Amino acid sequence: MQLLKQYFPDLSPEQLERFAQLSPLYADWNTKINVVSRQDIENLEERHILHSLAIAHYFSFKPGAKILDLGTGGGFPGIPLAIFFPETDFTLVDSIGKKITVVKEIADALKLKNVIAKHARAEELKQAAYFDFVVTRAVAPLDKLLQWSQKLIKKKHQHAYPNGIIALKGGKMDGEIAALPGDGFDYTEIFQIHKHFNLPFFEEKWVVYLQG
Repeated sequence: MQLLKQYFPDLSPEQLERFAQLSPLYADWNTKINVVSRQDIENLEERHILHSLAIAHYFSFKPGAKILDLGTGGGFPGIPLAIFFPETDFTLVDSIGKKITVVKEIADALKLKNVIAKHARAEELKQAAYFDFVVTRAVAPLDKLLQWSQKLIKKKHQHAYPNGIIALKGGKMDGEIAALPGDGFDYTEIFQIHKHFNLPFFEEKWVVYLQG
């Protein structure tokens, strides 16, 4: 957990213990259900845990806030964020049932009371105007994320940033932003992860905020 201690020195012993359990838990589950690539399972702290927590460097979620992790896969960014924000409620959804099985088992193993995992597609969710933010990682272009998420996001704001979408993205972003309704540049903000996590993996990786 050297990278986590380096970039997040204020983590509590309980948080560090939970983060330390993630690598063996995912390594075990990966032998049964392939949720993380072999290369990435060997670099889980950097490529999955720290990457997920890039959101926590730029955004803080209040106690009681409702966060939806859309297309969570094996639980990223939702599981690391739920450890980091233990008083915030996270709903993790994915359309692939076996991945949600892994998410549920890992959340149970870590005794994460602030995580609900659901096997569902975004358009099947019934929680209209329920979530403060939707977080995602490498799920879909921004215009699709906006289309799927708008009806799920609360209108009443309680954070420094208005409610919306926070997406972990890679590569060039101008085309995705230009494809948004109207002038997408007016209601998006891009944060360069590499400026804070000075590691080669994070070159051309971004946290993209999209007001919902």
